[in-house]
Amino acid sequence: MIPVTQRRRLFLYPGEEVKPSREPKLRLQGTTTRAVETGRLRLIVTAGLFGAAFGLIGLRVIDLMVLAEGPAFAAKSAGIARPATARADILDRNGVIVATNLPTVNLFADTQKVPDAVAAAEKLKATLPDLVTADVLKHLSSGQRFIYLRRNLTPAEQVAVNRLGIPGISFEDSESRVYPHSSLFAHVVGVTDPDNHGVAGIEKTFNDVLGAREEPLRLSLDVRVQHAVRESLSQSIARYRAQGGSAVVMDSRNGEILAMVSLPDYDPKSMGTASKDSRFNRTTLGLYEMGSTFKLFTAAMALENGSAQLGSRYDASTPIKIGRFTIGDYHGLNRMVSLPEILIHSSNIGAAKMALEAGTEAQKAFLRKLGLLTPLRLELPEVGTPQYPATWRDINTITIAYGHGISVTPVHMVAAVGALVNGGTLYPATIMHRAPGQALEGQRVISEKTSEDLRALMRLTVLYGSGKQADAKGFLVGGKTGSAEKTTSRGGYSETSKRTSFVAAFPIDAPRYVVLVLLDEPHGTKETYNFNNAGWNAAPTTGNIIAKIGPLLGVFPMGHADNFQPLAQLIQVYGPSEPQNEYGAPAEAGILIDARLRAPAIVKASASGESVAGPALIPTAMDEETTKVAITRELIGEPGDAIGGLIGDIGVEVGGVEVGGVEASGVEDLGAANAPK
Repeated sequence: MIPVTQRRRLFLYPGEEVKPSREPKLRLQGTTTRAVETGRLRLIVTAGLFGAAFGLIGLRVIDLMVLAEGPAFAAKSAGIARPATARADILDRNGVIVATNLPTVNLFADTQKVPDAVAAAEKLKATLPDLVTADVLKHLSSGQRFIYLRRNLTPAEQVAVNRLGIPGISFEDSESRVYPHSSLFAHVVGVTDPDNHGVAGIEKTFNDVLGAREEPLRLSLDVRVQHAVRESLSQSIARYRAQGGSAVVMDSRNGEILAMVSLPDYDPKSMGTASKDSRFNRTTLGLYEMGSTFKLFTAAMALENGSAQLGSRYDASTPIKIGRFTIGDYHGLNRMVSLPEILIHSSNIGAAKMALEAGTEAQKAFLRKLGLLTPLRLELPEVGTPQYPATWRDINTITIAYGHGISVTPVHMVAAVGALVNGGTLYPATIMHRAPGQALEGQRVISEKTSEDLRALMRLTVLYGSGKQADAKGFLVGGKTGSAEKTTSRGGYSETSKRTSFVAAFPIDAPRYVVLVLLDEPHGTKETYNFNNAGWNAAPTTGNIIAKIGPLLGVFPMGHADNFQPLAQLIQVYGPSEPQNEYGAPAEAGILIDARLRAPAIVKASASGESVAGPALIPTAMDEETTKVAITRELIGEPGDAIGGLIGDIGVEVGGVEVGGVEASGVEDLGAANAPK
């Protein structure tokens, strides 16, 4: 029998049997103990590694999603990442897109996986009609593991090809460079090849930059101004049946180019099929003799170095003879001429004598200082280097004084003229937009005083000289015409083929913009009375451009007057003593003839012996060196009245009455049947 006390010890409360005893009931020894400890250690290490890995992942997620790279990573995760071939956009100065990219796909083939090349070629031709079956079959039979069949498929084309289910035919994500304004910026922006590498223009110059960054490249050009300039230039080329033309608009205060047009141009999408003439950039690569526009530089040189003053006078009564060369004026004044008259009447003799008086070395140094003898420094690969004599003799000094014997680009011209009118500082021409305070530094080339004199002389030329038709009312335009005969393949100059130009600045009292227009071989029209000189085509084209772009650039036809010095004083000396009509002739002067002479007539200039077909009534519009005839507007009077108001070296005879004091051939009535009603 068990004692009571012992039975009490054996009694356990519910759950008490699972409580751990104070003394271990089981102890593992030897190999078993070591195995358990090893497993426990491995679990701890594994848990630690997993914890560290998840911690690193968490930190990286925070870094990517919250810190600087978050938006880019999110875009990539969403499947809208730019392809590896991404290329930065090109913008105009106002942020308008000029060149950008569109996502597209390329069609390629692994020809070793194509079971039937002939059938595949026929199916692809039926789906993509622009493909050539023979070329596709040649590619599919080449045995290459990767070969392009067609680039830049549209989404619809991709779906259509994919439905064909041809083994070995696949798609590659790509980008297509597009130019929203088509040919508007063709010669400036350039194009890329199928692999999106720049091959011309800005695309080539900044190829690495555009391919390495996402920020757009901003140009100094203005889409609005570029369009207005191209429209006006294109209309003039058509009107005067010219071979081509170019125009440039530059901000004279910093050298930024706002418009640069070369016509004919091309569509960047089809550059490969464009003609050589269309691909040629006339504004930066074309080298031209600029004619009488160079007289501005001759005058500026003489005024700057002190060899001439505004009142200086030169003998232009007889031509200059040097060896076998004779330098004369087509519209000779045959008298002493002042410096302003040399520009107003575009006297070659006066300009030549002004240059000779200044000296050959002074002329050469001055033109070099203006950048007219050095290669064009512009952000384009297509730039020209001026051509000038290797040995600069007196005859070269004479011809260069009026723009022959030296060839420069239109951009050279606008940059140099900008320095003449902006107060005397030459800024390098640029097509890159720069923020305020980051503009390129300029170099002073002439004094403020000389610049003021040149502005006055340019305004006089528009008011009373060959630039009348460039005078966009209210914009205070100043400028100079230039008509240069083109060289022939046999050497020498052509008497019928010309390049005409007009360079202008406005508003001339405080110039902000310089405009240059150049036309290649313009022809005379009924409206120009068969004249083809700069005053009849390049000048009105420039005036039309200024009237269009002025308000776009914040210059309005108001608040400008011809009252700045020394212009106001020069107007008193060289301005008309009587009120003028719309053609610049005295208001009360005119041709008093029988009404029947309204019919077309032949007017012959006795000074030149050339006959010019045109209406009997030719308004005064004095062009420069090649203008030979100018007649004032008619006023109908009684039969037998005399003809008056002709230029001094031309006489016209009607009914036996001679006017002008020189021999004339008369006006021939071609029939009253053609008289306007």
